[in-house]
Amino acid sequence: MEEKGFLVEWDKKYIWHPFTQMKDYLASDPLIIERAEGFYLIDIEGNRYIDGVSSLWVLVHGHGKKELIETIKEQADKLCHSTLLGIANVPSILLSKKLIEIAPEGLKKVFYSDNGSTSVEVALKMAYQFWQQNNEKRRKRFIKFSNAYHGDTIGSVSVGGIDLFHKIYKPLLFKTYKAPSPYCYRCPMKLKKDTCGLACVDAFERTVKKYKDEVCAVIIEPVVQGAAGMIVQPDGFLGAIWKITKENGLLFIADEVATGFGRTGYMFACEKEGVKPDFLCLSKSITGGYLPLAATLTTEEIFNGFLGRFEEYRTFFHGHTYTGNPLACAVALKNLELYKKDKIIERLQEKIQLLENELKRFYELPSVGEIRQQGFMVGIELVQNKKTKRPYSPKEKIGQKVIYEARKMGVVIRPLGDVIVLMPPLAIDDDLLKELLDVTYKSIEKVTV
Repeated sequence: MEEKGFLVEWDKKYIWHPFTQMKDYLASDPLIIERAEGFYLIDIEGNRYIDGVSSLWVLVHGHGKKELIETIKEQADKLCHSTLLGIANVPSILLSKKLIEIAPEGLKKVFYSDNGSTSVEVALKMAYQFWQQNNEKRRKRFIKFSNAYHGDTIGSVSVGGIDLFHKIYKPLLFKTYKAPSPYCYRCPMKLKKDTCGLACVDAFERTVKKYKDEVCAVIIEPVVQGAAGMIVQPDGFLGAIWKITKENGLLFIADEVATGFGRTGYMFACEKEGVKPDFLCLSKSITGGYLPLAATLTTEEIFNGFLGRFEEYRTFFHGHTYTGNPLACAVALKNLELYKKDKIIERLQEKIQLLENELKRFYELPSVGEIRQQGFMVGIELVQNKKTKRPYSPKEKIGQKVIYEARKMGVVIRPLGDVIVLMPPLAIDDDLLKELLDVTYKSIEKVTV
């Protein structure tokens, strides 16, 4: 207990936590995780919590997976790090081959970085430089979507669309064109889902037609906009957006940092509607949640656009110190081997159905306005008035109160505003999944009823 006192004191004294109002945090009794087992996080007092958001959407096989830990140890005995600038290392080569084998058709090259934001930055810069070197000097803009989130670095913020996160930085950002995303529960076009005829696709096409000579690429989170509140796109939307993009000669960037590696029920969300992107941005579950790593996959055409004589300076002048880190690449490779060995995607399908069935009863709660699910990605939107969809006041901190209540009952989850997010590890067992849902239900009920 004395040790806890020091840890709490030092945590509050020295650490600035991300996406956290520190005034509230400094007044709280913080949860400090010391270790983990399977699908549980364990705090410094020995209390156990179901990891209901996969430690921020990354965990696949559970904590302490023997094969992954042994892989890290084995690689550490050989090589912990060596730069990828101009030389190679074994794990990065083997992983790149595997990524290309499982990726959507047409992707042939892998550029490594460290996190989701940087994987997007790489795609944006490659797309821009490709056109500039192809004598298309007017192409300097990107088309993005409302409610988009692509990370927190300046380029990725520029193509984001969540004012809460991005508005304050507007003077720092480059100009983009925005198309409406299909947030059907709160349609920005004031239409009804069953009768709208995907009017947002028509609006996107108008934007493309108007600006296509200025545009490098279209960037989208395929199937689900995660940080916006798990907003699931209606069937046909993604395929239509991709088709229009390609018909008008633009590049297509699929940001699958959150949706990749099985989260939507497909290895990659693009598979759902047969989309073949020019860039595929990956991170989060790429290592199963064990080490930081990201990758941007692209086509032979894009790669060839950077080839030339040394003195032409067509090189992609971009890189990170830990690009292609051997430890991270080795554990990522083992992670993908476990996907196949443990049949993660195949076994996930029954659990997705279980999740869907169990979520139906949440509509009994008067505060549940909409439940959005795609695969193992769930957003439960809480509202003050179900009939009018009136949201709670931010001052009430409803989402925050719900997760604190869940914590008392042994579950760690995290809200996006008043949207309660469930993103369990893909390999979680059925009984634990049901317990996660039971605690979430009870927590919402206690706070809102």
